[in-house]
Amino acid sequence: MHAELPIETIAESSYRRIRRDIIFGRLPPGQKLKLDGLKVTYETSVSTLREILNRLTSEGLVVAEGQRGFEVAGVSVADLREIAALRLLLEEHALEQSLEQGDVEWEAQLVSAHYKLACMEKMMASGDISQTENWKRYDWEFHQALIAACGSRLLMETHAAVFDKYLRYQMVALSYRGGVAEQEHKQLLDAALQRDSKTAKEILQRHIQGGVEHALGKGLLSSTRKPAR
Repeated sequence: MHAELPIETIAESSYRRIRRDIIFGRLPPGQKLKLDGLKVTYETSVSTLREILNRLTSEGLVVAEGQRGFEVAGVSVADLREIAALRLLLEEHALEQSLEQGDVEWEAQLVSAHYKLACMEKMMASGDISQTENWKRYDWEFHQALIAACGSRLLMETHAAVFDKYLRYQMVALSYRGGVAEQEHKQLLDAALQRDSKTAKEILQRHIQGGVEHALGKGLLSSTRKPAR
């Protein structure tokens, strides 16, 4: 018979589930987060939920509405541009450091991460969107693999938090750029393996900016909606 999970473990599991549901749009921007309903869905106590939602508020994914409770943070054009700019700033710096310090093990992990992403991209290109979440997970893993040899755990963690906010916008706008993004990922891989930092950063800039413009072109974001602060 298994011992009961510690409260900390249950709370952490619920936190990850709620956070993931916000990022992947199952809890959409602006949705009221009613504790009674969440208690049933996530099988945890109201007090634990309050702690989780306050934690997510500090991350900018949830907004505390005073006595009115909590809601999922809204989205805006301005916020997307700001998040993309911060992601680029962090990722460019980490990428340069990673290309300087990466070893053979780093190269192998990078190639593996790209292979998984490329497989998902081919599936998406065929019109099969059943693996959308895996596609974005492998996208995240590839970009994390690119900077994994940067030598700074704090930089990696900060980048991951910003990337998650960027990913939420992609999910809201259902942003899939097809062969363009697939080609950019392959070019990033090649430049990284060649330790060509200048080219890699140029491709990364084009890649992130292209993602932003594609998301905005979908017309699903409004500059008047509350930003994700």
